Amino acid sequence: MKILISADMEGATGVTWPADVLPGSEQWERHRPLFTSDVNAAIAGFFDGGAEEVLVNEAHWTMRNLLLERLDDRAQMLTGRHKSLSMVEGVQRGDVDGVAFVGYHTGAGTEGVLAHTYLANSITGVWVNGARASEGLLNSLVVAEYGVPVVLVTGDDRTCEDAGGYAPRARAVAVKDYVSRYAAVCRTPARTAADIRAAAKDAAGLAVRHEPSRAGPFTVELEFDAEHLAGAATVVPGVVPAGERRVAYTTDTMYDGIRCFKAVTTIVSAAVEEQYG
Repeated sequence: MKILISADMEGATGVTWPADVLPGSEQWERHRPLFTSDVNAAIAGFFDGGAEEVLVNEAHWTMRNLLLERLDDRAQMLTGRHKSLSMVEGVQRGDVDGVAFVGYHTGAGTEGVLAHTYLANSITGVWVNGARASEGLLNSLVVAEYGVPVVLVTGDDRTCEDAGGYAPRARAVAVKDYVSRYAAVCRTPARTAADIRAAAKDAAGLAVRHEPSRAGPFTVELEFDAEHLAGAATVVPGVVPAGERRVAYTTDTMYDGIRCFKAVTTIVSAAVEEQYG
């Protein structure tokens, strides 16, 4: 059994504030061990449940946040940016039996601690075939095309609720309860580590590959906080205006869908001006 852990940081234990996850800040340095602890708990739990291999894919910001020197020695870590499938890189190798979303969060425009979808503020909403989409939903559609189930999700309580929509069988662990976008009632690292480890052990039993999903086509719609960003996004072939501050595109597979999404967010990021966005 091989497990892929996609590790994001906004949903990690103790994280509630932008500085907690912004590389280079004092609070980011403080929260890196907490983030690593959550991931280590998942690794330990999956090995408890019979996993033979665990690959951790760094999925936050620069994708250089976890402390390799503190990582469980039984696991390996894929770190760094510019990966074909970004947050779920590695699933396309064909040897992954289950995926875990550790440290995830809710999507742009919804309730949740540090809620966003890829870009912190510029994107105000994402929809796939009419359903509002978080990063979890987007990534779940990608891994489904490789026949790989999502077996574990950790984050705040709203993230666990969101996961019920795209991975209803997955084990979910809330490490904190949402109060506002920048506030939460947090459990201690010792408690969250125990909870995540127990859930991962149980989730290992769900790590069974199935027939690849052929659920396309997918129409992805994005809404931005400024009209010029929608205009910038239409530079990407196939991306068309879809209303005020909105664009849309359609792909046959979510593999192509997420790669187009990456292109759009890259272009939009370059079009954001300081202060005015």
